[in-house]
Amino acid sequence: MYRCFIFDVDGTIIDTEEAILKSLQKALREEGREHTVEELRKILGIPGIEGLRLLNVANMDRVYERWVAGIGEYAGSVSVFPGMEKVLRSLHEKNMPLGIVTSKTRQEFADGFEPFGLGKYFRSVVTADDTKRHKPDPEPLLACLKKLGAGREEAIYIGDTRYDLECAKGAGVKFGLALWGAKSAEGLDADHIFSEPEEILNLCK
Repeated sequence: MYRCFIFDVDGTIIDTEEAILKSLQKALREEGREHTVEELRKILGIPGIEGLRLLNVANMDRVYERWVAGIGEYAGSVSVFPGMEKVLRSLHEKNMPLGIVTSKTRQEFADGFEPFGLGKYFRSVVTADDTKRHKPDPEPLLACLKKLGAGREEAIYIGDTRYDLECAKGAGVKFGLALWGAKSAEGLDADHIFSEPEEILNLCK
């Protein structure tokens, strides 16, 4: 049972996978590099520039700019996962401290998340601009805990990637896997596995 709930954004609260990967695929194609969407999936969950570095992309600044600019073309595929707003509203009404730890930059968060009107539920948001180190390093999660005034033993971090898991473990925080974003729990040693967002409410103190 927990009293503090911290969430990843992409693949956890909102479904952005198609927009992110198809835009990246297009940006790389313009550089003469062909990748399947499945090959690009490994960059999900870390800051964009770090993802491009992982892919050994030359001209990273140019590709990153095209990638981010192109996401809007697929905006129609981005949505809040079914049941997630109800969960956030319920936790908020129970006066549970809610936080966000995301690899999005502050501007990406403003552009891609705030339009859904969910920001009112969160007391703390930590983006890639707010810490020197990023997921899977625990620094952003520890920063969020500090802002919320919460101890690591009373918090859970909910995400959908190995980077989220490693961030939580490094911070000494329990990890909940959002199976609706992760698709599979194979190889992920999560403390809790949620098949549906509503299952999160079972862990309220």
